[in-house]
Amino acid sequence: MREDGTVGEEQRLAGGNTGGAVRIGDTVRRTPGAWTSSVHALLRHLETVGFDGAPRARGFDEHGREVLSFLPGETVGVTRPWPAWAHSDDALRQVARWLRDLHAAVAGFVPPAGARWREGGVWRPGLIVGHNDAAPYNAAWADGRLVGFFDWDLAAPVTREWDLAFTAFAWVPLHARHVVAAEGFTAFADRPRRLRLFLDAYGHAGPVGSFVEVVRQRVAASAEGIRRTAAAGDPAYRTMVDHGVDAALETAVRELADFPTG
Repeated sequence: MREDGTVGEEQRLAGGNTGGAVRIGDTVRRTPGAWTSSVHALLRHLETVGFDGAPRARGFDEHGREVLSFLPGETVGVTRPWPAWAHSDDALRQVARWLRDLHAAVAGFVPPAGARWREGGVWRPGLIVGHNDAAPYNAAWADGRLVGFFDWDLAAPVTREWDLAFTAFAWVPLHARHVVAAEGFTAFADRPRRLRLFLDAYGHAGPVGSFVEVVRQRVAASAEGIRRTAAAGDPAYRTMVDHGVDAALETAVRELADFPTG
């Protein structure tokens, strides 16, 4: 069903890597993809179970754009370096708890038959549909509180640990040193403590060394997926390759081989 939503002046929104968005009133409008109906099914499930940390799916407007509720608050946007609060212990804990609660909320979600996801994947029992891009550039904050995450385009069936791995990579942060230094994080010796803090807040009690290896596998898969999707002609992914995003991810994989886990 098409919904016109709130009529008003369009404001282009910054942030994210995979597509532009505009705000009209208390809604966000975006060009849909083949995966959008699957993402909307997920968002409707989250609304039904009372999970507040995600936008609400509100159908489509008269231009065929998807309509989502707007998550109010502050974002890191596209500026570098990021504000100091993005690297605080409190933010790290809040993100881990948000992800824990998300995974609990989606535990009962079964995607509709024939569901399609932007980067592929097929749901089966034992998997969840994770956000898969819960990074600082997709988060909204208000008065020091995490409101939630937007840009669910990369949602897809994964294991909990796979989704957890990317979120830790983005927030601890475990990305390549030159990347996180540009974002304002240089406390590299503190990363083992921050990783343990993140895992404890989520409730992950497994060995840190094994988890870091999952992170390396997850990041390597992301780099390969970016190149594959770019080669298939997706303009957003071509831009990422042009900007060296895949190469930076591969640098992170190499650096994490020496990450201290003792």
